[in-house]
Amino acid sequence: MSYETFSKEQIQYLKRIKSRNRSIVILRIMLFVVFLAVWEAAASLKWIDPFIFSSPGRITATLSRLYIDGSLWTHVFTTLCETVAGFLLGTAAGVLIAVILWSSDTFSKVLEPYLVVANALPKIALGPVFIVWLGAGPLAIITVALTISLIVTVLEVYTGFKQTDCEKIRLVQSLGANRGQILTKVVLPSSFPVVMNSLKVNVGLSWVGVIVGEFLVSKAGLGYLIVYGGQVFQLDLVMASVVILSLLAAIMYFGVQILEKKIAGRY
Repeated sequence: MSYETFSKEQIQYLKRIKSRNRSIVILRIMLFVVFLAVWEAAASLKWIDPFIFSSPGRITATLSRLYIDGSLWTHVFTTLCETVAGFLLGTAAGVLIAVILWSSDTFSKVLEPYLVVANALPKIALGPVFIVWLGAGPLAIITVALTISLIVTVLEVYTGFKQTDCEKIRLVQSLGANRGQILTKVVLPSSFPVVMNSLKVNVGLSWVGVIVGEFLVSKAGLGYLIVYGGQVFQLDLVMASVVILSLLAAIMYFGVQILEKKIAGRY
């Protein structure tokens, strides 16, 4: 960043902000390193049972073993593809349904009680039903992920649409805007923060849906590794899978944040 066009006070302020942000990043890294060190020391000194709680060293060894035998990327790729598919389908379908509800007051009032019931229903309970309907494969797992994120997306986005400033809508209507122009020129831009927040929520929900689906039926994937590790009491395998899940979920979340900043920068 060039400071040539800023005053001395502005330069000092920007430098303080930059220094503070750098300090936050350093503290985050230090906290993570201290946590790993304490965990490893506690396991080595038998303060905790390493068989039950595992340790960073044992997790690293497990990941190395999975990488060497070639199964690591198979499980990661399987779960990641299912999650991305469920995430994209759930988000797209949720936004589309929200647009349809916004377009018709009668339609939205008719469906409102059904949406409330669907939101309250534990969607995980439908997992076995989807397996019977769609078969024991990736399609059933993706459907579970889609179902979990769909209703939340519909309700959040539709609520954002309804909260759009009425004065702005009346203004463009007075200029002769039709329903489609109102949606694209006023409602969607005004609801942009709500839509992006829905995307962030869907990241976690999609991972939950896929892992639950893999718990129920799968022959590969991180959920499969967690179930298998628990069944044979290889808790190092369980913790290694959880670590990978955490990293992938964080990457997806930060990806949504980057997308939000890029889109917001165009307005």
